[in-house]
Amino acid sequence: MSQDPEILTFGCRLNTYESEVMRSHAKQAGIENAIIVNTCAVTKEAERDARRAIRKARRDNPDARIIVTGCAAQINPQSFGDMPEVNQVIGNDLKLKPETWGLPAAEKMLVNDIMSVKETASHLVDGFEGHTRAFLQVQNGCDHRCTFCIIPYGRGNSRSVPIGEIAAQVKHLVAAGYKEIVFTGVDVTSYGPDLPGTPTLGQMIRRVLALVPELPRVRLSSLDPVEIDDDLWQLIAEEPRLMPHLHLSLQAGDDMILKRMKRRHLRQDVIDVCNRARSLRPDMAFGADIIAGFPTETDEMFENTLNIVEDCDLTFLHVFPYSEREGTPAARIPNQVPVPVRKARAARLREAGKRKMQKFLQSHVGKTIDIIVEKDNIGRSQHFAEVELAFAAQPGEIIQVFTTGVKGNKLTADLLEQKAIA
Repeated sequence: MSQDPEILTFGCRLNTYESEVMRSHAKQAGIENAIIVNTCAVTKEAERDARRAIRKARRDNPDARIIVTGCAAQINPQSFGDMPEVNQVIGNDLKLKPETWGLPAAEKMLVNDIMSVKETASHLVDGFEGHTRAFLQVQNGCDHRCTFCIIPYGRGNSRSVPIGEIAAQVKHLVAAGYKEIVFTGVDVTSYGPDLPGTPTLGQMIRRVLALVPELPRVRLSSLDPVEIDDDLWQLIAEEPRLMPHLHLSLQAGDDMILKRMKRRHLRQDVIDVCNRARSLRPDMAFGADIIAGFPTETDEMFENTLNIVEDCDLTFLHVFPYSEREGTPAARIPNQVPVPVRKARAARLREAGKRKMQKFLQSHVGKTIDIIVEKDNIGRSQHFAEVELAFAAQPGEIIQVFTTGVKGNKLTADLLEQKAIA
């Protein structure tokens, strides 16, 4: 294996960003022949995947130093520390501190109380290996306690990055050639209350776009439907640099299930958000996170969730069968839905998502669109659709193309103009 540390990343976009921070810190600390496993705890399967990867990494690299970090390691550090393949476990807060990577390798467990962490620092990242879009952490942690979710115990309470630090990072990434930046966090719509002046997410984005006028495109990670502030609504209506694609933390489309999840929205709230967004920007596309088979979910309750895909015209679905997480209230609910039923419901939701995706793609055939080029002649439209190019293009450029058809889950496109437009 190479001397530079190898990083295996599981889970969310925030982990993608944090893996690049760790890559930089580990290199600067002179760590060699190491494999860093950045774990996820959102489902039991995510943890199992990480453990399988750790065992495989040891088999393939018997002499490597294996370091495990991320949410699963923060929540249950001893279970990873007990694995014979693991040399060191580092907590979610400490993994982002450069001084951590200079500590002796003999110190096996470096995990602190995540709930005691009060600040989220901005970490300058020069680039993202294999990515043409950059992810930027603007917020971390969560103050809410949804009954199914273990993540606050891996991330701590909500805390925000100051606007000036975000702007500095955006300038740095734009100067490095990135033309699309995704603002990400655990609960990104809760941005700001812990900062002086209590700025909102919309106010932060407006300020950063004013400070970095050369940034062509900004995108948001998952949003809580009832926490979209007035400034963000105004940006949706008026700011062309904010991409017309919103991903909602929906989770369910039945009011009783939403209440038992301890969510902050009801079914109609989500429908109202989608209608309002489309009234301001008619081409807005939506994605959603949805859990199938939450405890007590009846067939009728599931149908309400299935129907909201059509009611809100949701296109980009992230569907998960419910996964019990030890220590959460939902895991203690007596009426658990049988696992085969959860999987069958998840499959129906995914099929509905595929149908909506095909309809969405077909509606965009024969149009001139702007895309950002990724690797292997694949681009990403403003609405987040994948676009397969019929010509060679430079990764990272924004170009204008003409869509010619649909191939699987991608649009196909041909060249309209050879030159980049941004």
